[in-house]
Amino acid sequence: MVNVERNQRQVAREQLVSAMVEGQSWQEVNTGSSLPVKRAMAYRLLRAVRIKGNIALQDGRHGHPSKFRGEIRTFLEAFCREAPHASSSAIQAQLQARFDVGVSVSQINRVRAALGVSNRSQRQKQEKNQEEREALPLNQSGKTGLDI
Repeated sequence: MVNVERNQRQVAREQLVSAMVEGQSWQEVNTGSSLPVKRAMAYRLLRAVRIKGNIALQDGRHGHPSKFRGEIRTFLEAFCREAPHASSSAIQAQLQARFDVGVSVSQINRVRAALGVSNRSQRQKQEKNQEEREALPLNQSGKTGLDI
């Protein structure tokens, strides 16, 4: 369904720009279009096509997961398996340095969780152990029953 919508947008943009290149105004083209486009967007597309060619008509929006394809995704998975306790901010710096791609920490966390290489389970264990230690009663010397 999503691919169909993308293809329809692509075709509508091509038709819009080709008609405007032939001399029709934005209003004339937009009234008969199946996918209405605002005036500013139409002229922005026309300008981009004149500068870059037909490549400007391609819809490059894929969402954040597109940044984690191929070599980058393989690197992320391998890095996290080798260093499972690595922070997401450290991974973010590695991705920026190695691939020149800017990715948010939250997106890294989502992909790590999807790949099953999240360090969240380790952090949860640490927090649980800390809570258990804090819940133990203190003896007269101010130490828990586990401290010797």
